Amino acid sequence: MFKRVLIANRGEIALRVIRACREMGIETVAIFSEADRDAPYLALADEAICVGPAKASESYLRIDRVISAAEIGNVQAIHPGYGFLSENAQFAEVCRSCNIGFIGPTPEAMARVGDKNSARALARQAGVPCVPGSDGIVGSEDEALRVAREIGFPVLLKATAGGGGKGMRVATEESGLAAAWQQASAEALAAFGNPGIYLERFVERPRHVEVQVLGDMHGTMLHLWERDCSTQRRHQKLIEESPSPRLSAETRAAMCEAAVRLCRAAGYHSAGTVEFIVDQAGNFYFIEVNARIQVEHPVSELVTGIDLVKAQIRVAAGEPLGIRQEDVVPRGHAIECRINAEDPAANFRPCPGRIERMFAPGGFGVRWDSHVGAGSTVPPHYDSLIGKLIVHQPTREAAIATMIRALRELRVAGIRTTVPLHLDILGLAAFRNAEIDTKFVERWLAG
Repeated sequence: MFKRVLIANRGEIALRVIRACREMGIETVAIFSEADRDAPYLALADEAICVGPAKASESYLRIDRVISAAEIGNVQAIHPGYGFLSENAQFAEVCRSCNIGFIGPTPEAMARVGDKNSARALARQAGVPCVPGSDGIVGSEDEALRVAREIGFPVLLKATAGGGGKGMRVATEESGLAAAWQQASAEALAAFGNPGIYLERFVERPRHVEVQVLGDMHGTMLHLWERDCSTQRRHQKLIEESPSPRLSAETRAAMCEAAVRLCRAAGYHSAGTVEFIVDQAGNFYFIEVNARIQVEHPVSELVTGIDLVKAQIRVAAGEPLGIRQEDVVPRGHAIECRINAEDPAANFRPCPGRIERMFAPGGFGVRWDSHVGAGSTVPPHYDSLIGKLIVHQPTREAAIATMIRALRELRVAGIRTTVPLHLDILGLAAFRNAEIDTKFVERWLAG
């Protein structure tokens, strides 16, 4: 087992990894930018090293500076968290070349699933359902038009690299296809440095359901059941829950088995997420693989009782998981609300600043994962997530009631947060009745 681990990340996930390592008897080295110099969680690490100025491209995204910090800190492995360098195959390869363990999949597996176009091809080979679309990247407007005519409108144009809704456009008819292709390609180039676009049929009012997978280096590949992430705005997840409501047992089993099959084909180990969309008829289609720990991983942890971060570390150290698929029995219902420093009443304007007072919720079935407290400053340079509120109860109805109570307990003074939005959504009949899809929040906000 590793004796010392560097966390190549910040905020909530950095603290999450520090806590897991402490319980495992592993020392930690945290990195930080100048903007995070006074972050309270840094004091919980055994050592903290500055890797540059506030701008992420000059600190958290600088592979050379992260590796230098790892060498200075004398660590055996690096945990990349999520975001930043977590899905960068080059970073994983540099770690390997420097004889530093990478707590995640191999560079080869990451490359196979990291590019959406390659991942779709691998999914087809593994017999995993995919949305009808192009066989690869569409290199011109004429080629996009030819494919669109074959599969039928409306169509979705998607960047082969990256995520978060960038490089995505919908064309409902031929007249708008050329402009959509140009816009998606330009946005993908600006966001990811890769203008590659592929095309697929647009599924109306889909649900977003993802499967948590976990594998080791000894041939074990498991699924930890699924999470429903349909409650989102502009492709950004707001609320996640497990199990997915209104998903038949047959569809659930088939989707989870498909996720395991795909990851076996990719030679994948560590934690990862296979994402699907589910249409109104209950058919599911592969979207992409996230080759890292997810923001919403606590939802799966609570329903299965498996600590995913500890499992990642053990797998990277070469240990077997020691569990079988039949051991992974889901219990109860978990819901997570992402609490962001944003003002929903002002078109979700970011609200960085100093937190003057904070009261964190608690009680039976409540978990609060956050790196901030009274006196903390939320910098304007990074994602606005300040915490994740997660509840676990025997039923969905009970989980919703506990979440509402916990949200009302959570007090954050000095900045605006998305707590009022979550309370509104949880009160909607559509959410309570699980009549949700990836656009239902946007329709409600527009109305």
